Amino acid sequence: MNAVRSMKMKIIKVVVALVFVVFAGLAFGYVYVVKFRPNVAVEDLKVELTPERIERGKYLANEVAGCIYCHSTRDWSKFSGPVTPGTEGKGGDLFDRKLGFPGEFYAPNITPHNLKSWSDGEIFRAVTAGVSKDGRPLFPSMPYTNYGQLDREDIYAIIAYLRTIPSVESSVPAAKLEFPMSFFVHLIPRKGELQQRPAVTDKVAYGKYLTTMASCSECHTQTKRGTPVEGMEFGGGKYLSIPDGTTVVSANITPDKKTGIGAWSEEMFVERFRAFGDGQTNAPEAVKQGDFNSTMPWKVYAKMSREDLAAIYAYLQTLKPINNPVQKTTVKFSSSPK
Repeated sequence: MNAVRSMKMKIIKVVVALVFVVFAGLAFGYVYVVKFRPNVAVEDLKVELTPERIERGKYLANEVAGCIYCHSTRDWSKFSGPVTPGTEGKGGDLFDRKLGFPGEFYAPNITPHNLKSWSDGEIFRAVTAGVSKDGRPLFPSMPYTNYGQLDREDIYAIIAYLRTIPSVESSVPAAKLEFPMSFFVHLIPRKGELQQRPAVTDKVAYGKYLTTMASCSECHTQTKRGTPVEGMEFGGGKYLSIPDGTTVVSANITPDKKTGIGAWSEEMFVERFRAFGDGQTNAPEAVKQGDFNSTMPWKVYAKMSREDLAAIYAYLQTLKPINNPVQKTTVKFSSSPK
């Protein structure tokens, strides 16, 4: 009996010790992350609102980077969820567990109604480093790790444009992150590594730059537990959810000739986008329950210049071909596959 009692006591001590170590580690990690949150300083800058800069920013924010598309109310009764007129930049759309996000995230208001209290330096830091006005880390549903690789002047142009769009009053709830993401999100923000925009004549380099700005890889790369699967970059097959509970699968856009776009010509690629432009008779409009829909903002990218779309095509053709057949499907899931 004594031997049994002694063994039980040893086991209890070991368990208690392990519990103590785990909680001590979590406590230390929490204090470290919260107390020593990313140290990204706010630059003292003032963006001049020139007509050229505003025009460039309008193009980038609407047609390439997708700022307005994500920070507005989208109408999912129509194909690819176009922006509801009058809601441009007001935010409010919910990104939650139903859409594959670890918590509840609301697109913030990026019109002057909200940004009037932000300095240009604070907006610049949020866009390129993922740190909010009050120093909180932002969840990378806004791909600031991509925006932090862009040209400083292009970020200035977007800021200039946002300062000039109509102000729309709206309040947005604060984000609610689930554990452990509520812990790890503090480790993601970092100062951007800005680069000079390549010359338009350097088609492949310029195409890579635009592809980074448009965050194509975010949707066209499979993920496992929120992390991109190595070796499957741009290979498609990622499950993407629509607010009505429908889940679609992203396409393979590598130059694989059988399962990707390797057999596509530049003209085919460009026209695939342009076909969804305003006034095109073959551009789907209303979507009935059960019809195929898409999270791809086709009508947004349809307004990109032919030159820019061609540059993106040129860059994609340089990627490693990945044989990954993806069936265009619309399915219902109780929750999105991981």
